[in-house]
Amino acid sequence: MNTQLVTNCVRAGIESDSQYGSVIPPLYLSANYAFEEIGKRREYDYTRSGNPTRNLLAEAINQLEGGYGAVVTSSGLSAINLLLQVLKQGDLVVAPHDCYGGTWRLLNALKEKEQINVIFVDQHDPDEFKKALELKPKQVWIETPSNPLLRIVDIEKVADLAHKVGAKVIADNTFLSPLGQSPLKLGADYVIHSTTKYLNGHSDVVGGCAVAKAQDDFEKLVWWANASGLTGAPFDSWLTLRGLRTLEVRIKKQQESAFKIAEYLNEQPKIKKVYYPGLKCHKDHLIAKKQQNGFGAMLSFEIEGGFQELKEFVAKLKYFSLAESLGGIESLIAHPASMTHASMSEEARRSAGIQETLLRLSIGIEDCEDLLQDIKEAL
Repeated sequence: MNTQLVTNCVRAGIESDSQYGSVIPPLYLSANYAFEEIGKRREYDYTRSGNPTRNLLAEAINQLEGGYGAVVTSSGLSAINLLLQVLKQGDLVVAPHDCYGGTWRLLNALKEKEQINVIFVDQHDPDEFKKALELKPKQVWIETPSNPLLRIVDIEKVADLAHKVGAKVIADNTFLSPLGQSPLKLGADYVIHSTTKYLNGHSDVVGGCAVAKAQDDFEKLVWWANASGLTGAPFDSWLTLRGLRTLEVRIKKQQESAFKIAEYLNEQPKIKKVYYPGLKCHKDHLIAKKQQNGFGAMLSFEIEGGFQELKEFVAKLKYFSLAESLGGIESLIAHPASMTHASMSEEARRSAGIQETLLRLSIGIEDCEDLLQDIKEAL
């Protein structure tokens, strides 16, 4: 892991207060800021357009991702929506067929409104992906690891192919965080995050962020964020900045526990299949090993039997809360078909390989032996 990035997480905004010398940056809740005089504005005039607290968070995430600039938004989906604002009517977007349900819902809805064109493709199928690129898309979206099946996309390879047809590449880095993966260095043009997840890490803030590699792309995002009102709130930004400081220590423990739990589940006869790129049996293990720093703390698995057995297993768990979201200090279990991906059509879920017997785990920072024992007893 890049030790400089770890230090940057901790030191983001520290001692930036020039007025009183506060070590921890203050929270600026003001909605508006006084002009010096008619026609002479200060750095900030209205919080939708700019806010000192939100800008500190944006600068911190941008520094971690290695971009030109970042825009903090009100949610992860707001970050996705922001990137779609730069498109013109009829522009083509190529998106993964197994993307997050909320992403699929938004893209599909805009397609049905004939606002943009969208093709959902299996990015592991070179022929299918090649045919999509021949249609000259404006944007190619990557979600790696994917939600919920933890498929890995070779970012460098996809970016190279997309750039040859003039497409911008957008990588969702929510599952790994900037400490686990650097999409911009691998060729992506933008990175998005649901900061609700690992960056904040405490399940008490909803937020998002879009990072651009190039100045021109960043300036477009800033303009559209202000015009569409997608920017995040100052207090949410302050909390997220506070959470960011412990990102490395949280993820380190979460990854260690996730690997042990994945190994255990992979050996159980009552588990049909485990999806975790850290396992050598995972088909994308080598790609993950090449482009990631660690294998993350998310994993999914299919349970033997039917829906009733799945319900009984989940009901017996004590240390895994049945809830959506991920990346917090608490361990969660989700049933993608009825929760995170319920907004997808049944046909789309089937195409993506999301079965009724699939469960997704977000591993928290509890003691790993307690989590393992909980799973053993539930099985």
